[in-house]
Amino acid sequence: MLRAGHVIALCALGLLTVGVVMVNSAGMRVAPAGTGEALKAVSPHAIIFSRSTAYMGIALAALAFSALLPIRAWADALVGWRGPNSEPASLTPVYIASGVFVVLLALVYAPVIGREVNGSHRWLVLPIPGLGSDASGGGVSVQPSEIVKWGLIVLMAWYAAARASVLTSFWKGLIPALIAVGAVSGAIVIEDLGTGALVALVACLVLLAGGARFWHFLLFVPAGIALVVVAIVKSPYRVQRILAFLDPYADAEKSGYHMIQSMVAIHGDGSGMGRGLGFGLQKFGYLPEDQTDFLFAVLCEELGLAGAAIVVALFIAMLWAGLSIVRRETSVFLKLIAFGIVATVGLQALINLVVVTGLGPTKGIALPLVSSGGTGWILTCFCLGILVAIDRAQHQHDTAHSLSHPSDRLADASTT
Repeated sequence: MLRAGHVIALCALGLLTVGVVMVNSAGMRVAPAGTGEALKAVSPHAIIFSRSTAYMGIALAALAFSALLPIRAWADALVGWRGPNSEPASLTPVYIASGVFVVLLALVYAPVIGREVNGSHRWLVLPIPGLGSDASGGGVSVQPSEIVKWGLIVLMAWYAAARASVLTSFWKGLIPALIAVGAVSGAIVIEDLGTGALVALVACLVLLAGGARFWHFLLFVPAGIALVVVAIVKSPYRVQRILAFLDPYADAEKSGYHMIQSMVAIHGDGSGMGRGLGFGLQKFGYLPEDQTDFLFAVLCEELGLAGAAIVVALFIAMLWAGLSIVRRETSVFLKLIAFGIVATVGLQALINLVVVTGLGPTKGIALPLVSSGGTGWILTCFCLGILVAIDRAQHQHDTAHSLSHPSDRLADASTT
């Protein structure tokens, strides 16, 4: 019988497969003059042995590994780490973990291992001989914000579960958590406003789902909006993105160029059928970030409405299966982790689709499991594997309960 965990794994496989094919298609380039070639085409052999295929294999291995973890035993052990007489857990782990997250994010400014791309410090390059990243020249490229994004979900889920008795308190429950969330997301916002906002939003949603009071959060809405406005105003390129969203043709050759080219790619040949796989035109130097943030635009141009519908359907099926796991889970800690994973994947996909289709200002947020990415693919699959592990634990519990209570099965059968 096909369970929710199976659906998640199959959808992840489908999205990764689409991602590998489209990343390689978007990587087609016009050959330099004098080489005797008109186009550097991508053959099936090149796709199979490409860097993106290798990352897909690692990502699927990460999913399989986390799916087999004894997740319920680990969850019980972590939530059981609290004070005597079932008192709320100490705040020390929260502040230590958030401090580690901030230090990890700060490493992008470190010499040798820090890497700047397009004016942004978002990557670390680990100098591992024999392994080359796409633009680092040698070593493995890692994005610390991806690690922190998923780590903060686990931290806030643990906080809400281990300090449930005081979570409704403003000072003892909410404020310590928001200090940690603010420090971590603020460190991300310095270089990436979109990811920082996404991390903060999901963390707050996890706390709300864990029992925090909604009106407590409302008190911080004006301050949050003000901070976002300051972050935008302090960065001229962010202001230009807002203006380009409002009227991309006001500066069509500069700030509005990206959005205009994305719209041209999405409309393709105008028929909705697409130009055909590999036959897109915008990837040949017209559409920036065609393999990463705007890969969905290339997909629309080449595969048309059918290709776009398949990707959206895979995301919907994955999220629906994830929510079914959340609804069935009895452990508060695991329920909140599962909810955080589903919310992160869903919101990130939604933001990317909104941006690429011109319904929102340009942001550097990739489409999960589709846009080119090593760290992103691996960590996303690892977390989706946790959902599979939770589903597997639920199935084992239901099976054990059914075997130990055969009368329940007879009663259910008699009612049908």
